[in-house]
Amino acid sequence: MARNRWSWLGSCLLVSALGMVPPPENVRMNSVNFQNILQWESPAFPKAGLTFTAQYLSYKKFQDMCTSTALTECDFSSLSKYGDHTLRVRAELAEEHSDWVNVTFSPVDDTIIGPPGMQVEALANSLHIRFLAPKIEKEHETWTMKNIYNSWAYNVQYWKNGSDEKILVTCQYDFEVLRNLEPWTTYCVQVQGFLPDRNKTGEWSEPVCEQTVNDETAPSWIVVAIILTASVCVACLLLLGCFALMWCIYKKTKYAFAHGNKLPQHLKEFLGHPHHSRLLFFSFPLSDENDVFDKLSVVTEVSESSKQNPGDSCSLRTPAGQGLLSS
Repeated sequence: MARNRWSWLGSCLLVSALGMVPPPENVRMNSVNFQNILQWESPAFPKAGLTFTAQYLSYKKFQDMCTSTALTECDFSSLSKYGDHTLRVRAELAEEHSDWVNVTFSPVDDTIIGPPGMQVEALANSLHIRFLAPKIEKEHETWTMKNIYNSWAYNVQYWKNGSDEKILVTCQYDFEVLRNLEPWTTYCVQVQGFLPDRNKTGEWSEPVCEQTVNDETAPSWIVVAIILTASVCVACLLLLGCFALMWCIYKKTKYAFAHGNKLPQHLKEFLGHPHHSRLLFFSFPLSDENDVFDKLSVVTEVSESSKQNPGDSCSLRTPAGQGLLSS
């Protein structure tokens, strides 16, 4: 408290004597998962209205990132993740300003690896854990910290709930199974990102506690596997039934048109003449206009017996008729 008071008093004397604005204090970079925030503290200054300007060095020339801001931080997350960057900030009041305060920052080396995500499922005497690498701020959702570094692993520590004894394991993949655990016992798990080639560790995640189950309890993945297997079997049976039905239809059709079942010879001959078959159902034979017909008269004789027995019902009488006889 006394030190701050003396600092404030010294700043007042400096401003009154030289008219200078004191520079920002405690300038530092706070970077987690490449979210790069330059932070500082406002100096002790008797006048209000103090603002700040922050810049970064680009191709031997400083570029503004935040200008005349009343905040005590500036976001530099848009900087390249590779290489060293020089940042600077100063305090300003009207036409007066302080000296620059420089900071050197290397995102790949200096950023803090945030806690990974974690999904824990309790199965028979074991815990199945799936890890989710930390996401990079202001990047595509599928782009994670694991994509930046050549080596990536997870440090996992677990313990019985209420116990201080922790077991640490390192795994290279996004999935791990903690086996040979006591049934019906609650275990807590934490995970952190780990870079073996840099010997760098990240922040621990919040503990996740789950109770293990007995061997008799079927895991959920086994239930899913049984359902999938049954679905595949039913689909195969349906396919086999469709195939058998098509085979029966094929056999029946083949039998109907086999060599033993032939069409009658006269039908073959009839169908063998296209000029007959074309007019089979759509036309009738037409008469020739040039045909010549002769007149035919039929005369019948009446027998003597029929004259004598005109009422005889058994006698046959042929009426006279006329007809045409074609020549």
